Amino acid sequence: MTRGGKIVLIRQERIPIREAIWEMPSGQIDNHNADQDEMKKVALRELREEAGYELAKSGELIPLGHYFSSPGFTDERGYFFLARPVVACPNYVRDESESILDCRAFSVSEIRRMIAENEIRDANTLGMVARLWARGLLPAVSF
Repeated sequence: MTRGGKIVLIRQERIPIREAIWEMPSGQIDNHNADQDEMKKVALRELREEAGYELAKSGELIPLGHYFSSPGFTDERGYFFLARPVVACPNYVRDESESILDCRAFSVSEIRRMIAENEIRDANTLGMVARLWARGLLPAVSF
């Protein structure tokens, strides 16, 4: 989340669905026994690699719990973190192997519209927005 309360999303090409979609930056952690500090490092690395943003010097990384990605199929867990405020990394160059086409910061009202109009369709991003809303961490715009 930027100082102005905007949410940073990436537009990423997703081969299985043959589309590019807007989603929260996310990544994978291979160590199933990772502690909170290791998970935070991975979250900040993915934010930097995928979006070209980093936590501001005065920023905080807030753990928001976990979710099951597909509990009928796997015990895989995803972990939500809110980084705020974030700032653009100086001299950022996007890694071509990531298949990321764009990155932008959206207002909460834009996010709401994108969800309502089915522009945001991935479960991770929908879950994160719901968690932020439920925890009162979104800017004061009626959701």
